[in-house]
Amino acid sequence: MSGREIVDDLNQLLDVLPPHLREALSVEDGREGLLEIILDLGRLPEARYVNNIVHLSQQPVTHDDLEYVGSRVGEFGEDNRAGIPATLHRISAILNRRKQAVGLTCRIGRAVYGTIDIIRDIVETGKSILLLGRPGIGKTTKLREVARVLADEFGKRVVIVDTSNEIAGDGDVPHPAIGRARRMQVRRPELQHSVMIEAVENHMPEVIVIDEIGTEAEAFAARTIAERGVQLIGTAHGNTLDNLIMNPTLSDLVGGVQAVILSDEEAARRRTQKTVLERKSPPSFDTVVEIMEIDQLAIHFDMAETVDAFLRGERISPEIRLRKPDGSVEVVSSQQVGYGWEQKEKAPMGPEMAKVGRPLRIFPYGVNRSKLEKAIVELGVGAKIVRNSDEADLVLALKAHHRKQKTKLKEAERRARLHVLRANTLHQILLALREVFRVKQRTPEDIALNAAEQAIRQVLDTSQAVELPPVSAPLRRLQHRLADQYGLTTQSTGVDPKRRVKVLPK
Repeated sequence: MSGREIVDDLNQLLDVLPPHLREALSVEDGREGLLEIILDLGRLPEARYVNNIVHLSQQPVTHDDLEYVGSRVGEFGEDNRAGIPATLHRISAILNRRKQAVGLTCRIGRAVYGTIDIIRDIVETGKSILLLGRPGIGKTTKLREVARVLADEFGKRVVIVDTSNEIAGDGDVPHPAIGRARRMQVRRPELQHSVMIEAVENHMPEVIVIDEIGTEAEAFAARTIAERGVQLIGTAHGNTLDNLIMNPTLSDLVGGVQAVILSDEEAARRRTQKTVLERKSPPSFDTVVEIMEIDQLAIHFDMAETVDAFLRGERISPEIRLRKPDGSVEVVSSQQVGYGWEQKEKAPMGPEMAKVGRPLRIFPYGVNRSKLEKAIVELGVGAKIVRNSDEADLVLALKAHHRKQKTKLKEAERRARLHVLRANTLHQILLALREVFRVKQRTPEDIALNAAEQAIRQVLDTSQAVELPPVSAPLRRLQHRLADQYGLTTQSTGVDPKRRVKVLPK
């Protein structure tokens, strides 16, 4: 690609491999496309490229092979990762129950100079930028280049919080690819949020660069940094901005999402349901860049404006930029590249749409499944119970299990929000879901109007009359009025205290 320089220090990675594997790789063509080397005990060693996999030997990997590599790389941390000093390569271990390595993933780290030309104008504004995209798409590469440009070309005080040493490499001396930017290493992944705050308080940065914001504490730290006026350049778990909005753990990055109950007059003016979703506060980042492909980006210049439009169910049309082979940048419409949000129709908003686009996926860890199902129905929230924690947005766990299975639940918490219950009761589950979905304790008015809304939708869908549960006369008047707003007729039937409203089709 024009204007780009790639430095991979590949020979230094080859030097830590057993001689027979090093020799096999040295004769391989297309090493510039090598992604990682996989060494699993008892299996054939693999070299994985962008489009294919090559076996490096017909002899399975042995304990001696794994020990050979382990003895020639840096010390493995608590995240089971190590590196090679002065390089960007990363070696990750798979351990057995005795904490012995039975597998190694040797990931190739490359410094790519010139990768931020496509967003250079945004970087120069001094605004905080959040990069999103699937794993391996180039988020960390762009972070590294942004840090170098801001430190070297703009003379800013840049501090990188480097949790896994992926940005600035292993060892005490950071990789030259970050330029004059300074690097703070993180002793354990769960301390990332505290190092973020330490960077601001101790080193007076103008810019902080952080990779993979993934927990509630880290999202809160990002907000704290933003409120102190420091430019924040970071990445977060999630491929697109709607993933982030739907993630209850990280929604604070977009300003947080809360359910708001409107007055009858305001709901009628907006032509929405009484319960809508709104942003709670300013986002921690000004601009969001979704990396769709390595040279194709969707840019939301004003995150607050985009989030508000999304919560209102409006179509989103970011600026789409394409970097051509000659290095020039072309701006195209979102329709040309099939940007997903462009097809999104306006959807009703309320607690049942709290995940905006799909239900919140909940994994109950020791929690009674039938009680959880009952709580979901009672609150009317959009949630789905899943059987695998890997699929979950939220893990509900009992306090007793949390004490006994801290390691297992800690791993789940890296992928999803963890909420611990004191007891396996319906009341405790209801309290947890109310907190997650930000559902206030419902008043009789809320319950009556929610029942009316559900009945109205059912009548509109089926053209069949629906009777509501008995309520008092003032609440029946609210239900009559709500149905009238939808152009439906109603009538009251029965005798108090069992008098109720019946919603009739047009």
